Amino acid sequence: MGVHPTSPEHQLHGSLVEVLGVGVLILGPSGVGKSECVIELVRRGQRLVADDVVRFRQVDEGRGLLGWSPEHIRHFIEVRGLGLMSVSDLFGSEATLDECKVGFVVRLEEWESGVEFERIGLDRLRETIFGVELPAVVLPVHAASNIATLVELAVRDWQLRERGINAARRLDERLRSVGGMLGSPGAIDGEGI
Repeated sequence: MGVHPTSPEHQLHGSLVEVLGVGVLILGPSGVGKSECVIELVRRGQRLVADDVVRFRQVDEGRGLLGWSPEHIRHFIEVRGLGLMSVSDLFGSEATLDECKVGFVVRLEEWESGVEFERIGLDRLRETIFGVELPAVVLPVHAASNIATLVELAVRDWQLRERGINAARRLDERLRSVGGMLGSPGAIDGEGI
């Protein structure tokens, strides 16, 4: 991975975790549950790169982003109600990583009645972060959410899509072959399935 020698550094408020070998940038408003999601991911064997502040530099001739934590807060996480904690102390040094290439974006949003979130998933969103386009999902957060599970599912699904396996597209093709399709109103309500 070639670092751009003249590439400026940038930073965002968010978290970066290596999930199933993919650097996942977790973004969302303060208090939405980013750090709690990160702790659960780390508890499941994923690795923390940065929490709260993520620093970036373009790599691969500007086609990729390398992310890391500022040195003074590296491998620390703030959990509301518990305070600051060292992930290395809690889970061991294998639970952390100093830097990783960003490969996926998860944007957490508070669930609100009447707000539409993706239901079918034929295609994934793309989000541009500091000039680099990345695959992305928006996940609704509510009291019963298990966001860590949803993040892992999103990454697994993206890895399958990279290999040409798209379950939503396969089901859509199956329904189209019998006269229905996922995009039709009846199919969304379950009538076309």
